[in-house]
Amino acid sequence: MTSTEQNPNQLMTEKEAASLICYTPRALQNWRLRGGGPKYVKIGRSVRYQRSDVLEFIEERKRLHTSQTFG
Repeated sequence: MTSTEQNPNQLMTEKEAASLICYTPRALQNWRLRGGGPKYVKIGRSVRYQRSDVLEFIEERKRLHTSQTFG
C-alpha cells in the first residue's frame, strides 16, 4: 500500500476522525450523545472510528444546492 492510499478499515482515534472532517473532538462527543454523527466503535472505554464510516458520513452530506435535504 502506498503512502497516498489509506486502509478503509483503519480505526482512527476521536482526534484523528475529528481532524478528517474538520470538526473538534467535542463535536463528535456531542453527536455520539445526541445522534447524527459518523458510526463509531466502542472497545472497552475507548471510542474509535473506522475510516470508511467517516468518509461515508462526509459523502452522505454532499449537496448540489441548498434546497437538497438529508436522506
